[in-house]
Amino acid sequence: MRLSELFAVALQALRLNKLRSALTLLGVIIGVMTVVSVLSVISGLNDYVLTKVVNLNPDVVVFAKYGIIRSRAEFVLATRRKPVTRRDMEIVSRECRSCAAVGGQAQQFANVHLGPRKLSNVPVTGYTANVLTMLNVDLEAGRFFTPVEDEHAVPVAIIGHDVKDQLFPNVDPIGRVVYVHGYPLRVIGLQSKLGNVLGQNRDNVMFVPLSFLQKVMTADDGIAIMARPVDGMKGVAVMEDEVRTLLRSLRRTPFRTEDPFGVVGAEAIQSLWRSISAAAFAVMVLISGLSLVVGGIVVANIMFVSVVERTQEIGLRMALGAKKRDIRRQFMLESALLTTMGGLGGVLAGALVALAVSQIFPAAVKPAFILIGLVTATVTGVLAGLAPAAAAARLAPVEALRYE
Repeated sequence: MRLSELFAVALQALRLNKLRSALTLLGVIIGVMTVVSVLSVISGLNDYVLTKVVNLNPDVVVFAKYGIIRSRAEFVLATRRKPVTRRDMEIVSRECRSCAAVGGQAQQFANVHLGPRKLSNVPVTGYTANVLTMLNVDLEAGRFFTPVEDEHAVPVAIIGHDVKDQLFPNVDPIGRVVYVHGYPLRVIGLQSKLGNVLGQNRDNVMFVPLSFLQKVMTADDGIAIMARPVDGMKGVAVMEDEVRTLLRSLRRTPFRTEDPFGVVGAEAIQSLWRSISAAAFAVMVLISGLSLVVGGIVVANIMFVSVVERTQEIGLRMALGAKKRDIRRQFMLESALLTTMGGLGGVLAGALVALAVSQIFPAAVKPAFILIGLVTATVTGVLAGLAPAAAAARLAPVEALRYE
């Protein structure tokens, strides 16, 4: 039999049992829906972490008292380290030959207010002016502070959208004054709206010159040093080694002793995030895999029932010249068509779920995910149809014709 004939016969058999076919599809739809929606959410989160949460450029390395903390023991060890200071940053900036730029960062939480309007515990981050070349900072309006403003601890600030909405509703904040610890700061910039993800509000922020933060807001001189290499990505390793050597020599660290500071790069943060998201993805794949296994078992059982119900039809086709491979292909094609239709439904449902989730978390449905869902469904159908198709092909024509 030609493939077109087999296809037509398979479609006719599915149309004759619409309700049974629809119920059979549920397991496949649920499994494919889970695969597509989870892939979309994980992909969306990965893209968001890469572009928004990890706001370092790929070639920037950060040296600080605390690095990436993975356990309580690492945290306890980090608390015993001496803080990295502005003096350290200035020495690194002066001595590091492989560094194109060296900047600093520190953060405090403060109450920000304007008249009766008040925001509590706003993260106020101090930067040196040159970190704009190292960070992914998008400004909707205004500007970043200048080296002169940083050098003289000028009270200027860039604010996020939440601060703007609370203190300057329906008003352009540029040029206006906010108060931090009762100290007036002039707003010179507004960060683009980033939203809330992973429990972190990216719009409830304020950026000020590092010198102002250390002079007015805190007595703690601890900062994080950010360094960017002269040669771009290919120079990261050389630059990291040179800065580490400088900081170790400033602390007179013995050769075999671990670094008395943490080293963090964009790739390290992304790697940590990928390990976290991979665990969540593995759990969801296990759940969706179980759904597909259940769906495959249901499809196989339905196909066995179909073989029994159509025994005489199989005998008649064999008597008219159909070969065993034609019968085998017919039932495998029916099984594959059944699960492929379930895959289409699952892809559509998964895309709708991802669209709904995107209102809370970033999610991106990509063509590759649709293809993965359809291929997974089709492969499930082919595997589920192997045993029923073989059973149908083994029937003897005479016995099949006499079957009641």
